[in-house]
Amino acid sequence: MAPPFPFSAIVGQAEMKQALLMAAVEPRLGGVMVFGDRGTGKSTAVRALAALLPPMKIVAGCRYGCAPLGKDAADTAPCPDDCRARAGKQVAEVPVPFVDLPLGATEDRVVGALDLERALATGEKRFEPGLLAKANRGFLYIDEINLLEDHLVDLLLDVAVSGQNLVEREGLSIRHAARFILVGSGNPEEGELRPQLLDRFGLSVDVRTPTELADRIEIVKRCDRFDRDPKGFAQTYAEAEAATLAGIAKARKKLPDVSVSDDMLALGSTLCQAVGADGLRGELTLLRAARATAALAGKKHVTAHHVGAVAALALRHRLRRNVLDDTGSTVRITRAVAELIGT
Repeated sequence: MAPPFPFSAIVGQAEMKQALLMAAVEPRLGGVMVFGDRGTGKSTAVRALAALLPPMKIVAGCRYGCAPLGKDAADTAPCPDDCRARAGKQVAEVPVPFVDLPLGATEDRVVGALDLERALATGEKRFEPGLLAKANRGFLYIDEINLLEDHLVDLLLDVAVSGQNLVEREGLSIRHAARFILVGSGNPEEGELRPQLLDRFGLSVDVRTPTELADRIEIVKRCDRFDRDPKGFAQTYAEAEAATLAGIAKARKKLPDVSVSDDMLALGSTLCQAVGADGLRGELTLLRAARATAALAGKKHVTAHHVGAVAALALRHRLRRNVLDDTGSTVRITRAVAELIGT
């Protein structure tokens, strides 16, 4: 099986890569929404990051990817298969899940449903896990999410926030862990995502087709080399990939100890007020993103620099349109950061 395109080999798109790294370090950010042109490496970057992460430990044979007791303190949801009570409780290592949700997926395919084949054959009611179970502790990627049916987007965002999937149908009541990093992508020209749904995503990224001739040439050269010799190309970036993985692991370990002073909290709130961000979700996301950025940089304290660096990512999709100001959200945030923090 050919290896995926290396994360470290992606040319440009620094903001998108930074957002994905922050989401990998701090899953509570609430996922990443990527807006941009087709063919700019959105799905490639997500797939590459998932493949970069080390294999995760699960209870052998568990259909829900449950972590063995003591391996993942956050995984406290009950398992419908009661996997941890089985004799032996063997541990298996599997790749971090990457689930690509197709636009035509039904609700049953997403959340799971009664196994009709078994029910008809044996009369036994057995739950067949859906895509949310397969994505547990991994990545759930939705391309063209702005074209996905609204009720499915609502469902996905609720599960992403709660970390659990509850299914009640056909006489079944099932609850299982569904903690994943939700990544959506879309082209605004093909339809906008509802603001109240967009607000539920932690980070928002704008990606555009590279305009520098040198970057375009380099991208084509790397893609061609990868197509002709995937293993050799991956080996070229093995050292860079190992360094990225080590950075993620170090940041995850350091994250709980990164402190945020009252001054930085006040700065975040002032910034949100200055740009007119709705609600308080933006401030909480700004805090978490700044802390993740500090952890990735190996710092013990969040500084104004960290807050300013993540402001656009955390806030650009939470601003109301001002009919008297034709500048975009990113420009308004950049202007506010320059006034409050400096360049």
